[in-house]
Amino acid sequence: MAMTINSSPVLTGESAKAFVEEAERNGILPTPCLSPEREAQIAEFLKKSREFIFPPKDNKN
Repeated sequence: MAMTINSSPVLTGESAKAFVEEAERNGILPTPCLSPEREAQIAEFLKKSREFIFPPKDNKN
């Protein structure tokens, strides 16, 4: 007969209370945003990754 394996730990007592309090405290913090410069860098990286060809074509022929 197969048994279900519970891979998720279950917090109880003080550990659970501390976890919930920390999650609630973190939930009201401002979310960090990317600067326009970083967004431009990521866009350039994605553009180059879409245009990348492997193996590179040999232009000597």
